[in-house]
Amino acid sequence: MNLQRLLSPAWAVKLTQRYVPFADAASSELPLGRLLRLSLFQLAIGMTMALLVGTLNRVMIVELGVPAWWVALSVALPLVFAPLRALIGYRSDTHPSALGLKRMPYMWIGTLLMFGGLAIMPFALLLLSLPEGHGVEVWAGRIGAALAFLLVGAGMQITQTAGLALASDICSDDKRPRVVALLYSTLLVGMILGSGLLGWVLADFSPTRLVQVVQGSAVVVAVLNITSLWKQEARGAKRGARAPDGFSRSWARLMAMPKIRRFLWTVGLGTVDFSMQDVVLEPFGGQVLGMDVGLTSSLTAMSAGGALLAFALSSRFMSRGMDTIRLAAGGALLGLPAFACVIFSAPLEARWLFQFGAALIGFSGGLFSVGMLLTAMELPERELTGLVLGAWGAVQATAAGVSMAIGGVLRDVVGSLATGGWLGSALNSPITGYSFVFHLEIYLLFVVLIALGPLVQRSSAPQSRPVHPIGLAELPG
Repeated sequence: MNLQRLLSPAWAVKLTQRYVPFADAASSELPLGRLLRLSLFQLAIGMTMALLVGTLNRVMIVELGVPAWWVALSVALPLVFAPLRALIGYRSDTHPSALGLKRMPYMWIGTLLMFGGLAIMPFALLLLSLPEGHGVEVWAGRIGAALAFLLVGAGMQITQTAGLALASDICSDDKRPRVVALLYSTLLVGMILGSGLLGWVLADFSPTRLVQVVQGSAVVVAVLNITSLWKQEARGAKRGARAPDGFSRSWARLMAMPKIRRFLWTVGLGTVDFSMQDVVLEPFGGQVLGMDVGLTSSLTAMSAGGALLAFALSSRFMSRGMDTIRLAAGGALLGLPAFACVIFSAPLEARWLFQFGAALIGFSGGLFSVGMLLTAMELPERELTGLVLGAWGAVQATAAGVSMAIGGVLRDVVGSLATGGWLGSALNSPITGYSFVFHLEIYLLFVVLIALGPLVQRSSAPQSRPVHPIGLAELPG
């Protein structure tokens, strides 16, 4: 009898919903298998982010001797397309497809751009590894690397915007928060897996090994994205031409929503604060603390793991009715000791303190991101799905790109002034450039808390506020 009960479909479904994360995000229209397959595009983007931000920036600065400002600008170049995410989302909402498809063509274009950028990047990296005296070839390598970063970034922006909009289209309204949560978590898992694998295969670093890794990443990204988008969108009726002024009307409607302007500004400000160290964190570990490529690549896994832990804990906080803006403010407050740990790891020569600080930065940034994400879930209108997701992504990606470029430039400028003796003998150290960036992020955290203040006051007003579960199913125990 007990065996028959265990083998019954109803009991299997009950066990799955209890022990499998995000099993409650599935529905009859969107089964769990199809949902997990759709989330693979986020896995590919997470692995690509780990490669670009967590590994290549350190390799280019420390092993290949490329100036940090050039690396920062190269990493930020992909985000030139970030402000266009709102337009990409709108165009995918209204795509005049003869086949009746509106999201999948954009996901396919994004996949081709990501594959192309990663495919040509190794040749640029080979030129960067040439010794001094090959000025023309080295500069050709730098320009080629910048173009490769640009292609990869454009593909990431297009794929993510269209993919999130597709997920919102095919899921029911009551499951949307859980589906968005699954996709967000898959992105973090991709960063963790990507950084772990990169740290393992690059433990014995060589330029040839780096080329093999980047070329292999191009193939993996293409396979994951094609598997993700295959037969996900049902064909509809043939779509006609767009209205000539449709985007301007939709944008004006979005900007008329209450609190949207302050909300987007706060999202951008917080993203700047938690992204400025992205380009300089791994080089800091390699140049100041003497960590190898494998150890510094694992920092991305620690940071993403901290963000994933924050996401899991946020589900408990929100199930108890915690205010979303207060959750974001808690993340900003935790960022203060996180950056302090990174700063003090240099004079103490404590690698463990640096690693703990990197994980805590991910955790605090995750709390801020989840709080603002849940706040955004209360803003969209169904017919503006692509536009809202595009605006949200545009603000985040643009702010991240600007802050990473600023972080790299400040590290070079302040570091040059310090080692040149312009700041006095006490600061004549390569640590000064890095420390300046980390101190600036601490100061900006106070600005973020000030910006969150009015949003907390409004959200604390007495009103019927729905509590949204964010989709991470409770794990055993």
